[in-house]
Amino acid sequence: MTGRVTMTMMKERPLQGKTVVITRARRQAAEFSRELTERGAQVIEFPTIEIAPPNGWAPVDEAIEHIDRYDWVIFTSANGVRFFVKRLRDRGETIEKLKDLLICAIGPRTAEEIRRQGVDVHVIPTEYRAEAVVESLAGTALRGKRVLLARALKAREILPEELRKLGASVDVVAVYQTVRPTTDPGAFLQLLGKGRIDAIAFTSSSTVSNFMDLFAHCEADLLRGLKDVAIAVIGPVTRKTAHDLGLPVHISPAEYTIPALADAIEAYYGSRG
Repeated sequence: MTGRVTMTMMKERPLQGKTVVITRARRQAAEFSRELTERGAQVIEFPTIEIAPPNGWAPVDEAIEHIDRYDWVIFTSANGVRFFVKRLRDRGETIEKLKDLLICAIGPRTAEEIRRQGVDVHVIPTEYRAEAVVESLAGTALRGKRVLLARALKAREILPEELRKLGASVDVVAVYQTVRPTTDPGAFLQLLGKGRIDAIAFTSSSTVSNFMDLFAHCEADLLRGLKDVAIAVIGPVTRKTAHDLGLPVHISPAEYTIPALADAIEAYYGSRG
């Protein structure tokens, strides 16, 4: 009986004995941490980004004031939705202002956040990145349409550029920004040096670049310490950033979501015996 229980537990907890570092903002780490701990992993939260309001609200306020001039609103993250809606309400407005607009969400979590606010989502691309948003909207007669893109302060310019090529007039407003927290890397380096870290997961380009910035003074030592550590990334944009900064990528899911990334980490260790 005991043997059967042990075998079942091993099957249900495939990451038992593995330590995974997650670099998401601390306020957003709960879901990912839960996904991994349910699989048996020990999780270390080492946030390399924090989510903060933009430096100023004037462009957002201007967009909200004249929201009826837009045909489309595009949200590229759940954070973008939350910050935009909060600003809307801080100004004494209601979510009703969005209900006559066409809404595009970059992925299912972003769409879920929009729907949670009581607003319909009209387009969700099958692949959750900017290029796929463009492909999804290419057949919607964008020429002459006005598009509001609510996103992070620092983001790739491919989305607004490609939408303009399709004939749309695009206004980009920063509704939040990612900043590097004041994190002491010393404890992390100690764990790394003792071989206590099995994998590090990055969920955005910012988490990668900020991680490397934290260790800029000892990058060579860091890279040596990472030689036996699996690097997991959520998607191709994050993977490219990791490669550009000298990090090999071992794990990347086909779908760019937190549950899929947890599945990919599980599959990676399952395939190794």
